[in-house]
Amino acid sequence: MERDSDRREWVLAALDQFEGRLLHYAQRLLGNLDESRDVVQFVFLRLCDQSPQKIGDRLAQWLYTVCRNRALDMLRASGREKSNGHVGRAMPADIGQGGGQSPPYGRESDPADSAEEAELHALLRLLVAALPTSQREAIDLWTDGFSYQQIAEITSQKEGHIRVLVHRGLNALREHPQVRALMDDTRGDRRQGAGKPRERG
Repeated sequence: MERDSDRREWVLAALDQFEGRLLHYAQRLLGNLDESRDVVQFVFLRLCDQSPQKIGDRLAQWLYTVCRNRALDMLRASGREKSNGHVGRAMPADIGQGGGQSPPYGRESDPADSAEEAELHALLRLLVAALPTSQREAIDLWTDGFSYQQIAEITSQKEGHIRVLVHRGLNALREHPQVRALMDDTRGDRRQGAGKPRERG
């Protein structure tokens, strides 16, 4: 028998784990922080009516699906949804938590390396925001740790289509001239060796 206290603890744990991530996701869809907060509040109010046993291990997918559907409803109501059924243009924002962090290195980070990596990450965030809406959303969810199948379920698309969207989006990012130049510069600097002094203009 499920107790009210158990459900409350489950909802609070979900709130602690997913509130920030859902707010970022909603803001990327809506481009408006206040509306995004309303969406996230709606999601967790809906969760209060759900059973942990019924949702099981699909909690993250359930939360993102409800979040997306509510955001789309708001876009439709305000006339901001595109006629092709895709989400309207969102404002640039950081990609999913955990997806845009710098990888750990075994040596102490060189300030010049850190600056180059920060520049690359900033550029990637802008370029992701400029991708076609469907590619951007697929990459946002992919960098947030969802599998292709989970993204397909959240967005009501076929898994093969999601794979294509992510593949095309990542290729567009990799092949962008500024990204290639920064990545080549970073690789070249690292090949010189960690302890070797570098001349910089």
